[in-house]
Amino acid sequence: MVNTATHSLEQWALWRKLLFRFFGVYLLLYMAPLTWLGDIPVLNLISEYYGKAENWLVNLTNTYIFHVKDVLVPLNGSGDTSYGYAQLCFFLLAAVVGMVVWTIVDKRKNYDKAYYWLLVLVRYYVAMFALSYGLIKLFGQQMIFPSLSALATPLGDFLPMRFSWYFIGYSVPYQFFSGAVEVVAGLLLLFRRTSTLGAFVAASVFLNVMMMNLCYDIPVKLFSIHLFIFSNFLLIGDVKRLLNFFVFNKPTQPMTRLTLPTKWMRMGQAVLKVAFVGVFLVMPLTRLFFDSRSSKGSSVSNKLATGFFSVDQFQGNVVDSLRWKDVVFERNNSGSVQTGDTLFRQRYRRGYFSYALDSLQHTIAFKKFATDSLPLFTMHYTMPDTNNIVLQGRIRNDSIVVGLKRQKRHFQLAERQFHWLSEANR
Repeated sequence: MVNTATHSLEQWALWRKLLFRFFGVYLLLYMAPLTWLGDIPVLNLISEYYGKAENWLVNLTNTYIFHVKDVLVPLNGSGDTSYGYAQLCFFLLAAVVGMVVWTIVDKRKNYDKAYYWLLVLVRYYVAMFALSYGLIKLFGQQMIFPSLSALATPLGDFLPMRFSWYFIGYSVPYQFFSGAVEVVAGLLLLFRRTSTLGAFVAASVFLNVMMMNLCYDIPVKLFSIHLFIFSNFLLIGDVKRLLNFFVFNKPTQPMTRLTLPTKWMRMGQAVLKVAFVGVFLVMPLTRLFFDSRSSKGSSVSNKLATGFFSVDQFQGNVVDSLRWKDVVFERNNSGSVQTGDTLFRQRYRRGYFSYALDSLQHTIAFKKFATDSLPLFTMHYTMPDTNNIVLQGRIRNDSIVVGLKRQKRHFQLAERQFHWLSEANR
């Protein structure tokens, strides 16, 4: 372990102090440690007011300085919205201003202890997201196997992101493997002795994630780039040792590490680590485990049908673009229609819907989303047999009759084919 008394006398070069001040401000703003426990009562108030203050500053600087967009689109599942770029600009500006002010008021010789604690924060930040993304992949809940509606969609209609999503979701073992590597990276980063190896694994994992996001237009580009950079930031302190070992074939010395001086500090560190593991590993793992069991054990009741149905009959005063070409009923109470009708939730030239079935009244209520209280329209149904369905009702005040006939569509992709022995190029 390092002798802190001797180590604290080391004079940092000016360029090194400037870089530390800049990245110290930027990293703290980006990671926002005050928001990490936003799901915990009382502490969530800190996260809420911090978020409001940041939002106000980002919009203020965008209005008078950056002009990314007149009205910023908030982060909405996409991390690459106009707000995301305005936020990035604000963080960079704040880091430059913070570095200048810090340089004027602070004349200390080095930032050994501050650098140590900054590395700890970055290490746990990367571990937090490596664990969260890794765990949902372990249970196959991030990318899903293509649905019947997706299988019925022409390949050329998919956007690159959806195409890549189905590519990973198609193979449960591959998704499990990728998730396991992320979890391993997160676990290694939790301990100082294995943190260098963990940073290596994390940098490799997030390099792949970053390239997928950039190459397949997945809207988490800014975030994945940061995770990759943060993983490499953890390796900067070991760069000489790593170059000696991997490049110059020279012996290396153990990494000097700061030791907390008092027993209560070391105990506090251990308590915080246990709390972190509980909040970001044990609790999510338990929740995912029970969610997975409940989803497998639950069965959808009041379901009309499952499968691919062609439209053999469509009667109604409807333009050709709104006519139904085929209908897919999924294994749950949802499905899709090949139609350009914007009454449905449109995606890849198909209209997606959820439905509620009343088997006593023989009615099916079509909804845009499962949570909608009011249906888009309701139709009466009859089933002469399991292969035929007739729907009758009113859509936009037009009387519609739809005759559906089950088709035995054969999707080779759904067979999940695998061969050790392949005699020809498939």
